[in-house]
Amino acid sequence: MGLLQGKVVLVNGGTQGVGAAVARAAVREGAVVAVTGRRPEPGAALVAELTAAGGRAMFVPADLADAGQAKASVAEVIAAHGRIDCLVNSAGLTSRGTLLDTTPELFDAHIAVNLKGPFFAMQAAVADMVAREAPGTVVNIITSSAHGGQPFLAPYVAAKAGLVGLTRNAAHAHRWDRVRINGLNIGWTATEGEDATQRAFHGAGDDWLDRAAERVPMGRLGRPDEIADFVVLLLSDRSGVVTGSVIDWDQNVLGGLD
Repeated sequence: MGLLQGKVVLVNGGTQGVGAAVARAAVREGAVVAVTGRRPEPGAALVAELTAAGGRAMFVPADLADAGQAKASVAEVIAAHGRIDCLVNSAGLTSRGTLLDTTPELFDAHIAVNLKGPFFAMQAAVADMVAREAPGTVVNIITSSAHGGQPFLAPYVAAKAGLVGLTRNAAHAHRWDRVRINGLNIGWTATEGEDATQRAFHGAGDDWLDRAAERVPMGRLGRPDEIADFVVLLLSDRSGVVTGSVIDWDQNVLGGLD
């Protein structure tokens, strides 16, 4: 029996990077998994991979910047499987902007993907759990930058810091419903999206990952599969009664000074 045996799990932003790793780990632990994304090709490819490995999976096309689509993604999973047991919000926008050069349009884009989408996906998922009087779990993938972050991440930090507050607020509101809601403040992670970001915004070359490894204590960046294992633990009963926790999943220590 896996940690998520028979659970219905929705991974928003699940077609690549951390989200795809969570989908793979959830299937490995016995879950029925749905993943959302804007592009059907990687979604179909991931579902084919998971199905070939003996899992049950589906792809739900959705742009999480649209609150209606965020809610509809949950509704589609419920329509297919009768319920939703676990939700993971892993979609993220990391485009750059400082306090001085961020436009209202860029700010709104970050709020839409990094805060508004998770809010309304949680609303729909928790509503199903409460209506069924059934326990459930939510994990929000946040960022260690929510503590303050780099100057070029101003709109990203603003939105993700909001998600930290939302995670704790929702956890407190629904603890008596046995709905546990937690978050992970993940640090620098080697993903497809990070590769694209480094090249697009920082002029990185093919050796950027090796150079990045030299700048962190453990000599390498975090890996999506490691984060996925942690997410599965938080989704499962093995994490006990823990709720409202926003855990720093990072190799740098907040407040530590040399």
